[in-house]
Amino acid sequence: MSKKKLILKVSGFIFILLNLNSNISYSQLNKIDVGLRFQKTIDLYYENGITGQYHFSKRIVFGASYITSRLGSGINSNAIKQDNFTISGAYLFRPNKKLQPFARLNTGYFTADYESPIFNNLQNNSAIFALDAGLLYSFKNPLKLNISLGYNAITGDGKQGAGTLYPVYLQTSILWNLKKSNSK
Repeated sequence: MSKKKLILKVSGFIFILLNLNSNISYSQLNKIDVGLRFQKTIDLYYENGITGQYHFSKRIVFGASYITSRLGSGINSNAIKQDNFTISGAYLFRPNKKLQPFARLNTGYFTADYESPIFNNLQNNSAIFALDAGLLYSFKNPLKLNISLGYNAITGDGKQGAGTLYPVYLQTSILWNLKKSNSK
Protein backbone atom coordinates (compact mmCIF):
# COMPACT_ATOMS: atom_id res chain seq x y z
CA MET A 1 0.00 0.00 0.00
CA SER A 2 1.40 3.39 -0.96
CA LYS A 3 2.16 6.04 1.67
CA LYS A 4 -0.50 8.38 0.23
CA LYS A 5 -3.25 5.75 0.35
CA LEU A 6 -2.31 4.78 3.91
CA ILE A 7 -2.45 8.42 5.07
CA LEU A 8 -5.84 8.97 3.42
CA LYS A 9 -7.26 5.79 4.99
CA VAL A 10 -5.93 6.65 8.46
CA SER A 11 -7.29 10.20 8.14
CA GLY A 12 -10.72 8.90 7.11
CA PHE A 13 -10.75 6.47 10.02
CA ILE A 14 -9.88 9.27 12.49
CA PHE A 15 -12.65 11.48 11.06
CA ILE A 16 -15.16 8.65 11.48
CA LEU A 17 -14.05 8.06 15.07
CA LEU A 18 -14.38 11.76 15.88
CA ASN A 19 -17.86 11.81 14.37
CA LEU A 20 -19.01 8.75 16.34
CA ASN A 21 -17.80 10.34 19.56
CA SER A 22 -19.61 13.64 19.02
CA ASN A 23 -22.97 12.71 20.67
CA ILE A 24 -25.07 15.14 18.66
CA SER A 25 -28.55 15.29 17.27
CA TYR A 26 -28.49 15.81 13.53
CA SER A 27 -31.81 17.65 13.68
CA GLN A 28 -30.40 20.56 15.70
CA LEU A 29 -28.80 23.59 14.09
CA ASN A 30 -25.02 23.54 14.22
CA LYS A 31 -22.62 26.40 13.68
CA ILE A 32 -21.11 27.11 10.28
CA ASP A 33 -18.11 29.45 10.04
CA VAL A 34 -16.62 30.84 6.82
CA GLY A 35 -13.72 33.17 6.35
CA LEU A 36 -10.23 33.98 5.21
CA ARG A 37 -7.07 32.08 6.05
CA PHE A 38 -3.59 33.59 6.06
CA GLN A 39 -0.62 31.22 6.22
CA LYS A 40 3.13 31.80 6.40
CA THR A 41 5.33 28.82 5.72
CA ILE A 42 8.49 29.29 7.77
CA ASP A 43 11.39 30.20 5.44
CA LEU A 44 9.17 30.28 2.35
CA TYR A 45 5.90 31.80 1.11
CA TYR A 46 2.85 33.65 2.29
CA GLU A 47 -0.28 31.80 1.21
CA ASN A 48 -3.83 33.04 1.62
CA GLY A 49 -7.24 31.65 0.83
CA ILE A 50 -10.67 30.68 2.06
CA THR A 51 -11.81 28.36 4.79
CA GLY A 52 -15.04 26.98 6.19
CA GLN A 53 -15.88 24.82 9.15
CA TYR A 54 -18.88 22.98 10.52
CA HIS A 55 -19.31 22.39 14.26
CA PHE A 56 -20.71 18.88 14.76
CA SER A 57 -20.72 19.42 18.49
CA LYS A 58 -19.25 21.81 21.02
CA ARG A 59 -15.89 20.10 20.73
CA ILE A 60 -15.71 18.52 17.25
CA VAL A 61 -15.24 20.72 14.17
CA PHE A 62 -14.73 19.62 10.55
CA GLY A 63 -13.44 22.03 7.95
CA ALA A 64 -12.19 22.56 4.42
CA SER A 65 -9.73 25.12 3.11
CA TYR A 66 -8.12 26.30 -0.09
CA ILE A 67 -4.94 28.32 0.33
CA THR A 68 -2.58 29.42 -2.39
CA SER A 69 0.55 31.44 -2.96
CA ARG A 70 -1.33 32.97 -5.92
CA LEU A 71 -3.06 35.17 -3.30
CA GLY A 72 0.11 35.69 -1.29
CA SER A 73 3.77 35.69 -2.30
CA GLY A 74 2.86 34.80 -5.89
CA ILE A 75 1.05 38.08 -6.59
CA ASN A 76 3.11 40.05 -9.14
CA SER A 77 6.27 38.05 -8.44
CA ASN A 78 8.17 35.06 -9.71
CA ALA A 79 7.25 32.99 -6.62
CA ILE A 80 6.13 29.45 -7.41
CA LYS A 81 2.37 29.21 -7.70
CA GLN A 82 1.24 26.52 -5.28
CA ASP A 83 -2.21 25.39 -4.16
CA ASN A 84 -3.29 23.50 -1.03
CA PHE A 85 -6.68 21.78 -0.76
CA THR A 86 -7.32 20.44 2.75
CA ILE A 87 -9.99 18.93 4.93
CA SER A 88 -9.60 18.93 8.67
CA GLY A 89 -10.93 17.65 11.95
CA ALA A 90 -10.39 19.66 15.13
CA TYR A 91 -10.99 19.13 18.83
CA LEU A 92 -11.83 22.23 20.89
CA PHE A 93 -10.76 22.37 24.52
CA ARG A 94 -12.79 24.63 26.86
CA PRO A 95 -15.73 24.88 24.41
CA ASN A 96 -17.83 27.20 26.63
CA LYS A 97 -15.11 29.85 26.94
CA LYS A 98 -14.29 32.76 24.64
CA LEU A 99 -10.68 31.58 24.31
CA GLN A 100 -10.54 27.96 23.18
CA PRO A 101 -7.33 25.99 22.64
CA PHE A 102 -7.62 23.45 19.81
CA ALA A 103 -5.76 20.63 18.08
CA ARG A 104 -6.41 19.91 14.41
CA LEU A 105 -5.56 17.14 11.93
CA ASN A 106 -5.34 18.23 8.28
CA THR A 107 -5.16 16.09 5.18
CA GLY A 108 -5.41 16.94 1.53
CA TYR A 109 -3.54 17.64 -1.68
CA PHE A 110 -0.72 20.03 -2.62
CA THR A 111 0.29 21.05 -6.13
CA ALA A 112 2.88 23.50 -7.46
CA ASP A 113 2.99 25.12 -10.90
CA TYR A 114 6.67 25.60 -11.77
CA GLU A 115 5.65 27.46 -14.97
CA SER A 116 8.55 26.20 -17.06
CA PRO A 117 9.13 22.91 -18.88
CA ILE A 118 12.70 22.86 -17.56
CA PHE A 119 11.27 21.75 -14.18
CA ASN A 120 9.08 18.93 -15.56
CA ASN A 121 11.35 16.30 -14.00
CA LEU A 122 10.68 17.65 -10.48
CA GLN A 123 7.75 16.35 -8.48
CA ASN A 124 5.10 19.05 -8.17
CA ASN A 125 2.37 17.44 -6.08
CA SER A 126 1.98 15.65 -2.79
CA ALA A 127 -0.47 14.41 -0.24
CA ILE A 128 -0.77 16.62 2.83
CA PHE A 129 -0.83 15.25 6.36
CA ALA A 130 -0.39 17.96 8.98
CA LEU A 131 -1.11 18.65 12.62
CA ASP A 132 -1.59 22.08 14.11
CA ALA A 133 -2.54 23.51 17.48
CA GLY A 134 -3.58 26.96 18.47
CA LEU A 135 -6.12 29.29 20.01
CA LEU A 136 -9.59 30.29 18.82
CA TYR A 137 -11.14 33.48 20.18
CA SER A 138 -14.89 34.11 19.80
CA PHE A 139 -16.00 37.73 19.99
CA LYS A 140 -19.50 38.78 21.17
CA ASN A 141 -20.57 39.25 17.55
CA PRO A 142 -20.28 36.31 15.13
CA LEU A 143 -16.61 37.08 14.47
CA LYS A 144 -13.93 34.53 15.41
CA LEU A 145 -10.16 34.69 15.16
CA ASN A 146 -7.81 31.75 15.35
CA ILE A 147 -4.04 31.42 15.26
CA SER A 148 -2.09 28.19 15.11
CA LEU A 149 1.31 26.63 14.59
CA GLY A 150 1.42 23.58 12.34
CA TYR A 151 3.70 20.83 11.12
CA ASN A 152 3.50 19.04 7.75
CA ALA A 153 4.53 15.41 8.16
CA ILE A 154 5.08 15.02 4.40
CA THR A 155 7.75 17.22 2.83
CA GLY A 156 10.22 16.78 0.02
CA ASP A 157 13.32 17.94 -1.76
CA GLY A 158 11.93 18.06 -5.31
CA LYS A 159 13.16 14.58 -6.22
CA GLN A 160 11.17 12.76 -3.56
CA GLY A 161 8.17 14.86 -2.71
CA ALA A 162 7.43 18.42 -3.75
CA GLY A 163 10.38 20.67 -2.94
CA THR A 164 8.27 23.65 -1.87
CA LEU A 165 6.12 21.83 0.71
CA TYR A 166 7.91 22.91 3.88
CA PRO A 167 7.21 21.42 7.31
CA VAL A 168 6.46 24.33 9.71
CA TYR A 169 3.81 26.99 9.19
CA LEU A 170 1.85 29.67 11.05
CA GLN A 171 -1.84 30.25 10.31
CA THR A 172 -4.39 32.89 11.15
CA SER A 173 -8.05 32.63 10.21
CA ILE A 174 -10.74 35.27 10.45
CA LEU A 175 -14.13 33.54 10.56
CA TRP A 176 -17.75 34.70 10.51
CA ASN A 177 -20.40 32.50 12.09
CA LEU A 178 -23.35 32.01 9.69
CA LYS A 179 -25.55 29.88 11.97
CA LYS A 180 -25.71 30.08 15.72
CA SER A 181 -26.48 27.00 17.75
CA ASN A 182 -28.79 27.20 20.79
CA SER A 183 -27.63 23.84 22.13
CA LYS A 184 -25.68 23.75 25.38
